[in-house]
Amino acid sequence: MIWLFQNANYPFLKYKKWGYAISLGLTLLAVGVIVARGGLRYSIDFTGGTLVQLKFDQPVESQQLREALSSMEGLSSSEVQRFGDPTDVVIRAQVPEGEEDVFGDRIESHLRAAPQLEGREFEVVRTEAVGPKIGDELKTQAVLAIVYALVLILIYVAIRFDLKFGVAAIAATVHDVVMSIGIFSLANKEISLAVVAAFLTIVGYSLNDTIVVFDRIREDLRGMRREPYATIVNTAVNQTLSRTFITSGTTLLVVLFLYFLGGSVIHDFAFALIIGIVIGTYSSIFIAAPLVVDWHRRFEEGRAPASGPGKKKARAR
Repeated sequence: MIWLFQNANYPFLKYKKWGYAISLGLTLLAVGVIVARGGLRYSIDFTGGTLVQLKFDQPVESQQLREALSSMEGLSSSEVQRFGDPTDVVIRAQVPEGEEDVFGDRIESHLRAAPQLEGREFEVVRTEAVGPKIGDELKTQAVLAIVYALVLILIYVAIRFDLKFGVAAIAATVHDVVMSIGIFSLANKEISLAVVAAFLTIVGYSLNDTIVVFDRIREDLRGMRREPYATIVNTAVNQTLSRTFITSGTTLLVVLFLYFLGGSVIHDFAFALIIGIVIGTYSSIFIAAPLVVDWHRRFEEGRAPASGPGKKKARAR
């Protein structure tokens, strides 16, 4: 496939309106799905609940545990996950408010008496309780972590390059995060602390890919001064195409292995990264670069003296 990137000269900016339309449409769809479902699904990290890790004397089917928990009084909902070894199981349960600290013992007692687990011995490895107040604080901190990251990115890129590059980078990064959250909602997956960490990783990964493109644009602006601004940007995107796809492809390959072979504990984290890598690569080409061109055309081209043959035309306008 490397031949696709040799002397690449694809007219990406020619299709920027298609890129904007696709992104806008998918973003509205994502927001619509979130609103229609009454918001995002949060794990007990954010909603409050009880986590119990059990170690059985022999492997046990997750379905058996789910059936045993389904008849437990007062249990709003529960999730059963494997945790490393086939005999290790983690139960995440949403429980009545104020009972997070005591519900771990109730779950243990209920499972020991459950007919589905008759003859199965287990020990409780750990029990954790998260209250709703702590969950709300974690939600706020998670949002603030992403906002702070975006603000610092804007400042860094604006100083390192130019304001228009900073705005374009932030717009592309916000696009990536919103799209990732929307796809998570479409897949009906829970937002946990691990997933928030994945979203922050997406912010960094997407920015890194965008910065590579911006750096090449800056270099080409020095060596191609007589060319139209859009041509320079499109050339820069093509010049970084092989690096973008090779880096994204190898990273995606590793994350796919994590997704399929890493187990349920890391499943959602890997899923978020897969989405982020694909969308981040797309946004660097079809969102960030075109936004730089549009900003230049809207706010700079009319007042900045143009070089070469276009100089008189720019003044005439």
